[in-house]
Amino acid sequence: MKVIISDKLSSKGVDLLKAEGYEVNEAWDIPKEDLPSIIGDYDAIVIRSATKVKGDLLEAAKKLKVVGRAGIGLDNVDLKTCEERGIIVRNTPNATTDTVAELALAFMFALARKVVQGTTTLRKGEWAKKQLSGSELLGKTLGIVGCGRIGSALARKCDALGMNIIGCDVVHISEACVDQCEMPEVFSQADFISLHLPLLPETKHIINEEAIANMKDGVFIINCARGGTIDENALYEAIKSGKVAGAALDVWEKEPVELESSKKLLELEQVIGSPHIGAQTAEGQERAGIQVAEAVIEELKKL
Repeated sequence: MKVIISDKLSSKGVDLLKAEGYEVNEAWDIPKEDLPSIIGDYDAIVIRSATKVKGDLLEAAKKLKVVGRAGIGLDNVDLKTCEERGIIVRNTPNATTDTVAELALAFMFALARKVVQGTTTLRKGEWAKKQLSGSELLGKTLGIVGCGRIGSALARKCDALGMNIIGCDVVHISEACVDQCEMPEVFSQADFISLHLPLLPETKHIINEEAIANMKDGVFIINCARGGTIDENALYEAIKSGKVAGAALDVWEKEPVELESSKKLLELEQVIGSPHIGAQTAEGQERAGIQVAEAVIEELKKL
């Protein structure tokens, strides 16, 4: 059996695949546009978020039987075509649950206490102590939109901090760890809103002008899920008007950041941005590498 790894994977995951005797091509340095020319001989492909298993790549993958995604989201895989062709798709839904939840929590602290503004003003030689009065998380209401594994993990962490937790699901997910509400109720009650949703037709721009109008004045918005779930232009206008006090965004409408709407947001001092690092910890990536390797091995052994 031949396995190609097209995105960087932890060494422990690679070693597990090699230990099974598979011919493993560590091809993460190969330009993505060159993958269709070499994919034809491989039985399995292991990816993270950069490789898109769709279009020309999937068409060229004549022998492909298994797609292993080291991570949660599968929006970079053409699931319909894979199902039609009998290609098994496996991901690692548990590997980076706490990794992403911790980033969302870090964003909440940074927004509430104006940590980034403090660093920025110090670097300018300013002592802006009086201008950087923040707020506590204790007693505040966190609204979680998407109460799956990551949303539930964040809920547990914030409950320990004395926050009030409410939430809603857009797609049905069973493991909720919050008081379930309708979405308008979450928007109207929450001091902090954290998104933990896949990008689907029904979640596209779920945070839009109308949704923001229903939110509390001075709300904070955190997105460590998928960029397309927020209308960036609407968010920009809401921050400029003061309706939204601040936002922390790990994900963007188009990645890497290219759209003018994203660039405008990054110009605002009330916005904290990062380049989709939600799952980027040594521990999380090691777990993802091991778990995706185990999943691919399990499926290949069935063939």
